[in-house]
Amino acid sequence: MTDISSKPPSSSSSSSSRGNDPLAYVAYATLAIVWGASQVVLVPYVVHLLSLVTAILYVACHGSLVLREDIPKEGEEGYDPDAPATVETLKKEDAMQFPIMGSCSLFGLYCAFKFIGEDIVNMLIGGYFGLVGTGAVALTIGPFMDKIAPKSLNERKLGFKKKIPHPLPESILSKDFEIGIDLTATDLISVSLACGIVGLYFTKKYWALNNLLGICFCLQGIERLSLGTYKIGAILLVGLFFYDIFWVFGTDVMVTVAKNLDGPIKLLFPRSLTPIDDSGKIALSLLGLGDIVIPGFFLSLLLRFDATNAKMPTDKVNILESFPKPYFYSAMIAYVGGLGFTLFIMFQFQAAQPALLYLVPACLGSSFLCAVVRGEVGLLLAYSEEVEEEEEDKPAVEGEEKSDDDKKDKKND
Repeated sequence: MTDISSKPPSSSSSSSSRGNDPLAYVAYATLAIVWGASQVVLVPYVVHLLSLVTAILYVACHGSLVLREDIPKEGEEGYDPDAPATVETLKKEDAMQFPIMGSCSLFGLYCAFKFIGEDIVNMLIGGYFGLVGTGAVALTIGPFMDKIAPKSLNERKLGFKKKIPHPLPESILSKDFEIGIDLTATDLISVSLACGIVGLYFTKKYWALNNLLGICFCLQGIERLSLGTYKIGAILLVGLFFYDIFWVFGTDVMVTVAKNLDGPIKLLFPRSLTPIDDSGKIALSLLGLGDIVIPGFFLSLLLRFDATNAKMPTDKVNILESFPKPYFYSAMIAYVGGLGFTLFIMFQFQAAQPALLYLVPACLGSSFLCAVVRGEVGLLLAYSEEVEEEEEDKPAVEGEEKSDDDKKDKKND
């Protein structure tokens, strides 16, 4: 919502000849420059919003390329027993239920603001965002710390592990249930910096720190979740298309929650750097993180589809490596155009707009049109990042069927 008020095989020789994508470096630089410069120079609102959001999506979607990387199995080099065995993938049922669950959460917050009070609700939600924000910031700056810190800081891990005895049956909680933490020295530095940033945000409530947390939320969210298939992505976008329209045009619920919720769930863009009164506050416009993250899931899926078509390696993924990206670029351009059109309508009617009303047709239409032009509609619709899981499940199903047949044969005998 926008508001004007507040694994195919590949040869190593082909991959090494590609080089790195210069636009990726431009996106990283844009993120840093726009965020920093906007605090001392009044960047025009439209330029500020479009440049920052475009850079976020470019960086986050390319970060999601690591989801294509083969996860080392036990006994293989690089195996980590604490790492997740599979990529977190959205299921079809989850995509269909997402608008319903989102509506319940949104209306619940609305009722909480109405009947409990803004201060209490923001205090409770602030604690949640404090914990989640610390993790998001630490995970974002961690890779940079790893590159600039001496290797000796990463050679030794600090932490502990302890098994917790409990009386619960194993069907509810594993008998080997344990808690612990395992960090390197650079991890501790990253977490400490993240705690300082989050603490400063809650102390000062400065709009630029809000944006810093929002950027980290977007990056970590898009980089870590796969929609699974193009069809699931389409189901999710279409469902949220109607969700956004209803809660913005049909009621005042979404606008009320967005304005009253004092947390980094939105990006803020100053309309002026001069305070509007003695309170020291400046005029701000906002863009909800959902208008970035939800389309970002879809754009990142298209980028990984491009990587698969280009036969990019899956053993050691380089997120900066250059390769043809027709689906990603077409959808990215359409997204920016849709967001720009949202701003135009917003200014024209001086009213909040459901951004997904314009972004969903832009993303779905551009990607499908690209497939039609390239003659790859069937390939796009058949693309799935759940293939390995389905292949693993298939033998078990066949085994069950065989077992049932054996039982019938024995019964007949």
